[in-house]
Amino acid sequence: MDNLTLSIVTPYGSIYNGEVKYVVMPGSEGEFGVFPGHCNLFALLKVGVIEFETPKNKKELVAINWGYAEVSSADIKVIADGAVAIGGSAESEIALALDNAKTLLKQATSDNALLGAVVSRIENVAKSRI
Repeated sequence: MDNLTLSIVTPYGSIYNGEVKYVVMPGSEGEFGVFPGHCNLFALLKVGVIEFETPKNKKELVAINWGYAEVSSADIKVIADGAVAIGGSAESEIALALDNAKTLLKQATSDNALLGAVVSRIENVAKSRI
């Protein structure tokens, strides 16, 4: 088994649905990674970033405020209260996604250290795409 199927949904719709090589998620007890063949797991997710790599070696980020993840050996299902995909093909699209992600995260936590770390991580990845 080379890839996993990842599904990220919110009450407002689907954020991502497709194959990935791996996923790193912000669990309530700390970040954890999932690769194909992982054991079954149900986890609470906290404010942070879901990072994954597509089969075409493209790294993607999705900022979330909180949610749940159900993991099996072949797929991952994430239900988030709020999520923003960090991406786009133009600098203006990426800037808008960054602003939306910052707003979502600021509404979700008053922990300035956590907020700063997450925003910094998002900005670094976004800068590498411009």
